[in-house]
Amino acid sequence: MNNDQALIIKEETLDPADWNEYGVIAHRMVDDMISFLKGLRSQPVWVKPPESSKAFLRQELPLKGSPLADVYQEFLTHVLPYRKGNIHPRFFSWVEGTGTFTGALGDLLASVMNSNLGVGDHGAVYVERQVLNWFKQIMGYSPASTGILASGGSVANITALIVARNAFRRGFIKKNGLKKMDGQLVMYCSTETHNCIFKAAETIGIGSDYIRKIPVNDAYQIDHVMLQLQIQQDRQNGLLPFCLIGNAGTVNTGAIDPLMELSLICKRERLWFHVDGAIGALANLLPEFEDKLKGLADADSIAFDLHKWLYVNYEAGCLLIRDGNIHRKAFVQQADYLLKHERGLAAGPDSFSNYGLELSRGFRSLKVWIMIKEFGIEKYKRLIRQNINQAFYLGKRVRQIPLLELMTPVTLNIVCFRYNPGGMDGNDLNELNRELLMDIQEKGITAPSYTYLAGNYVLRVSITNHRTRLQDLEILLEQTLIHGNQIYEKLSK
Repeated sequence: MNNDQALIIKEETLDPADWNEYGVIAHRMVDDMISFLKGLRSQPVWVKPPESSKAFLRQELPLKGSPLADVYQEFLTHVLPYRKGNIHPRFFSWVEGTGTFTGALGDLLASVMNSNLGVGDHGAVYVERQVLNWFKQIMGYSPASTGILASGGSVANITALIVARNAFRRGFIKKNGLKKMDGQLVMYCSTETHNCIFKAAETIGIGSDYIRKIPVNDAYQIDHVMLQLQIQQDRQNGLLPFCLIGNAGTVNTGAIDPLMELSLICKRERLWFHVDGAIGALANLLPEFEDKLKGLADADSIAFDLHKWLYVNYEAGCLLIRDGNIHRKAFVQQADYLLKHERGLAAGPDSFSNYGLELSRGFRSLKVWIMIKEFGIEKYKRLIRQNINQAFYLGKRVRQIPLLELMTPVTLNIVCFRYNPGGMDGNDLNELNRELLMDIQEKGITAPSYTYLAGNYVLRVSITNHRTRLQDLEILLEQTLIHGNQIYEKLSK
């Protein structure tokens, strides 16, 4: 036997030696997770990870493997009990979706296939194209528009701004760079815009000094009069306005900017109109939001999250671009190893790598496809409407309780309120509510988040949860009053 043959004899694989034994463990995992979700309501929303688990998860790199059953037990002991909690019906923090077991099965199937959607002619590509076509229909875009699935709103938004920047002066920047421009690019958004927009603008070279944060009105919508004055002033100063971001649901309050007015401004001023709809764009499914979201279909680009109001398991976001040619021109690059062929694996539709930054792209569209096929869009309409109605219910209940104060009108699915016993100055009241929030989170009973509105620390309830019921909102109110009263009594002594 020569050395080459000896090496071949020593070949290994990561497949199990005994598939039947492996199947037993895999079935146990599925059964355990079904039981876990069935009993979710009776579990704490959140439990702080103990030092013992943190120490276990600081262990050094394993040199030798362990039986899968042992590794799974370590997961059950040190990871699962200390989850973030966003799958729980009383989790209301930030704007986080709940996922479904169907979505988890979709992830399993996609992982087994392990498809790379960057290039090639295979089934996964057609699934994603179909999913994108469904979202074009939902947002009122034409079939000629293009899109791409992303990890979430942050990546979808930065991708949109790259297209907007590269579209300015018909692609001059893509070829020549920002330094060759005859002026400084400027973009516009409201002070309520999500911070991922600012990160994106800085990343693509605009610079934070040239992101104009336009004030908002009492409804937390962008002041379009102030916007127009700022654009005029920038032009007079020799700057180059190129993009405006409108909000279809702000992260603080759920406010929807006057999208039609913004669209008209963009057409008049020749600006790219991008809508960050991570929170509220999918409300476009509901006829009662037609007027509030009027102008959405006129946007040059829309970014929105599927792991929010489609309850898709993380990660899943979407970007649509109205002009597909502009979208493609922003990213297309020629490479000998990516040339399209008439037949074979390199044939098929235009590569997704021509529409975004990634060449390696996972099959995240499968879980979206499976969930929409199983539940149907009509059920999603009912669930989105249910969450919005729950938010309005909570706002009404807050107004009925003397010790609670509604801090902004409810417009979508976000409710901002605080505990206010009266007779406290602003700083003390802020600190009371901050302590209150941490207390109820640590009890694991319910988990709202927080923000500041006009300098006031408020409890912020975002209802993006298909498991939430009215009883969960009543528990939130009850616990807010119990812990608020306890903290106030301590402060009063």
